[in-house]
Amino acid sequence: MNVSNLAQIISENQSALLEGWMTDLFSKIRRDKASEGELRQQAMQFLPLLAASLKRTSDIKIEGEAWADVRQLLADISQTRARQGFTPIETANFVFSLKEPLFNYLSTALGNNPQQLSEETMLASILFDRLGLFTVDVYQKAREQVIQRQQQELLELSTPVVQLWKNVLALPLIGTLDSARTQIVMENLLQKIVDTGALIAIIDITGVPTVDTLVAQHLLKTIAAARLMGADCIISGIRPQIAQTIVHLGVNLEDVITKATLADAFVIALQRTGSTVAFHNSEH
Repeated sequence: MNVSNLAQIISENQSALLEGWMTDLFSKIRRDKASEGELRQQAMQFLPLLAASLKRTSDIKIEGEAWADVRQLLADISQTRARQGFTPIETANFVFSLKEPLFNYLSTALGNNPQQLSEETMLASILFDRLGLFTVDVYQKAREQVIQRQQQELLELSTPVVQLWKNVLALPLIGTLDSARTQIVMENLLQKIVDTGALIAIIDITGVPTVDTLVAQHLLKTIAAARLMGADCIISGIRPQIAQTIVHLGVNLEDVITKATLADAFVIALQRTGSTVAFHNSEH
């Protein structure tokens, strides 16, 4: 495989190639003034690295050591694009937009040798396709990481533990309680118990649409974990249909205090902790 002419063209025509590349790239990617400068800077870094790799090896399999610097730069660019909200196509176009201006120079250089032109154009096309696919692969992995982090943050935000009173915590649950969320719930609740030394934790399920066997098991696990940390739990928000479902499922909640409302549970929590609330009337 021989792409030596490609390396020479890039080395000798970097400025002109850069302008042709940027013109094509800017027509295919969303940008503002800040990202335009960033794109140009990244392109200026890419061209000499690409030329250096082509000079070091005739192998266009980009997994090789000769392509390490090119891979690293493309990986950094793709990860940045993923965080900035660009699409996979916009990310890959960073590489693909260089094809046309580069092939034009290749055609000029090898116009008198059609066979060599055809061979090097085909090899260069394969190389750029591999580099483009590499950016898409890195982009997708980076987007998955972003999505997982956002999901984790949403889970944490959706399971707040608040201190209602001295020694009394409340954990209002809204939405479905699955295994992943149960783990977050337990971690947040146990950490808050440690931080505050609370004796009672009220788990309010008013916002939980349905309670099935799995949800009930998750609740029981959370209650058991809290007890190991020295805090008893009260479940509030038990609606008639949920009570019927729990009975129908045969879930054992006999040793767990349950109340219809958070207010009722709070009263019990105050009694259990020996706290009282006094109201004073003021006369004017």
